[in-house]
Amino acid sequence: MEDVEAELFPRQRAQIAPGAAHVPDWLDPDAQRELLAACREWARPPAGLRTVRTPGGGTMTARQVCLGWHWYPYAYARTVVDGDGTPVKPFPSWLGDLGRRAVADALGPEAAAGAAYDIALINFYDGDARMGMHRDGDERSDAPVVSLSLGDTCVFRFGNTETRARPYTDVELRGGDLFVFGGPSRLAYHGVPRVHPGTAPPALGLTGRLNITLRVSGF
Repeated sequence: MEDVEAELFPRQRAQIAPGAAHVPDWLDPDAQRELLAACREWARPPAGLRTVRTPGGGTMTARQVCLGWHWYPYAYARTVVDGDGTPVKPFPSWLGDLGRRAVADALGPEAAAGAAYDIALINFYDGDARMGMHRDGDERSDAPVVSLSLGDTCVFRFGNTETRARPYTDVELRGGDLFVFGGPSRLAYHGVPRVHPGTAPPALGLTGRLNITLRVSGF
C-alpha cells in the first residue's frame, strides 16, 4: 500500500549537491520514444555500439556509442581507435539544444550560457551491467554534464570530488529523468551500482537502460 500511495504524488525535483540537480520525468513519453529511435540509429555500425576495454585488460559491462568525439579510457579521438577505426558519428545540433535546455531548467539560465555541447556518450545497460565510481575529467571544459535516462530504473550514486568512497547519495533514476551536475560538483565521483530489470515503461519498447550523457569538450 505504501508504494501505491507514494505514486499518487509526483516525484519532486531535488538538489543533490551544490550544482547537482535531479529533475524527474523531464522527458515526456513522446520525447523518450524519439530519443530512443535516435539512439538505435546511432548504435548501428560503423562506429556503433561497442564494448569498452580498460587499459588493465578488463571490460566495462555497459556498452557504449559516442557522438562528436569518441571517448576511450582515458582520452578522446575523432575515430573509434579502440573499435572499428571509423570516424565517430557527428553530434547533432538538436542534441546540443536539448542539453542547454536541460541545464537551464535544472540549474538556471546562467549555467547554460555559452555551453556548446559537442559530445554524447550513450551507455546501454542490461540487467547485469554496472558502472563503477568515476569522474568525467577528460574534457577541457567545466560546463555542466547532462544525463538523460531511458528505460529501466537504476540506482545512481552521486558522490564527492575527493574520493570514490562516502559521502555519497543514492538517487533513483527512472526513464525520462534528468540529472545535471556542474559548478562545484562538476568533478564529483559517480556511478551506477544497480539496475532494476523489467522496470522500463512497456510502451517504450526498450529492454534495459540507456543513459545519454552530454558534455562540452573544450577542445
